[in-house]
Amino acid sequence: MTLATLKASEKAVAALEGKGTIDLSDVTELDTAGAWLIAQARQRAAAGGRPIQLSGMTEGQALLIDTVEKAMPRPERKRRQIPGRPGDGLENMGRTVAAKARTAFKALGFFGVVVAHLLSLIIHPTRLRITALFYHMQDAGLNAVPIVSLMGFLIGIVLAFQGATQLQQFGAEVYVVDLVAISILRELGILLTAIIVAGRSASAFTAAIGSMKMREEIDAMRVLGLDPIDRLVLPRVLALVFLLPILGFIACMTGLIGGMLMAWIELSITPGMFQTRLLEGTDPVHAIIGLVKAPFFAVIIAVIGCHQGMQVEGNAESLGQHTSRSVVQAIFIVIVTDALFSIFFAVWGI
Repeated sequence: MTLATLKASEKAVAALEGKGTIDLSDVTELDTAGAWLIAQARQRAAAGGRPIQLSGMTEGQALLIDTVEKAMPRPERKRRQIPGRPGDGLENMGRTVAAKARTAFKALGFFGVVVAHLLSLIIHPTRLRITALFYHMQDAGLNAVPIVSLMGFLIGIVLAFQGATQLQQFGAEVYVVDLVAISILRELGILLTAIIVAGRSASAFTAAIGSMKMREEIDAMRVLGLDPIDRLVLPRVLALVFLLPILGFIACMTGLIGGMLMAWIELSITPGMFQTRLLEGTDPVHAIIGLVKAPFFAVIIAVIGCHQGMQVEGNAESLGQHTSRSVVQAIFIVIVTDALFSIFFAVWGI
């Protein structure tokens, strides 16, 4: 029963299927093709409720047949549909939650690896690639100054205009300065900056690392003994940690300028009056609270962007999916983290 006698062996096995037993005493040669015939016959018989017993096998033949049977694909069991049962919404929800939980654990593990490498970098600072660090500081930080400045300026204008419209009804126009200052310095300045950087830099990190993953450059780095975390991830993380507080500060300053301009136009509050009220009625703690959150947002954005890039498979569709996913996840986690910070500061009365 070999590949050369496959057709004759198939007829012989088919003739013996209905008898419930196959005697292999006269089989002198058996290869995987013959073992596959026997395994297939036993699988068909078992599916029909008529198992086939084998006899007369040598130890080697029995081992070969057992190995082939274990390697054969198992038919998928069809799930019995219960009449009146609702759709698969609950099952799909469970699968989605399980998939999200697995993704969260993977991201948490990746974050742990990045933290371990950062701690190792403190002991061995020469491992840091200074050129890559400054490149990403320019690309992810300095090149984002125009859009961040414009965003802060417009947000200041909107807050001052909306606040003026409401406060004029109560004759409390001067409090528009407090509204603009506290809103921008404490929350909106750094939060909107982080959202812009998440959309701009997280997607760029995912696309760059994902493209390298598709071209197997990361595998080549590992073969050469280079750690992708040290070479690709740490410069991006540190660049955002250094630059996001600066971007947040720029957004806050341009936001105050926009609010001052609108207060001057709408409420006739001169820049001098605006500055005086700002210094007298706004506690510097609000600015400190806003900037304290910046490094945390930077780590979140960089780690998510790099992690999604590492998850890219070898096709363009996967690259697009993970790029959009990195932006959504980074923005979502940044907003959740900002909410947790707000609760924490409110509980402590800060």
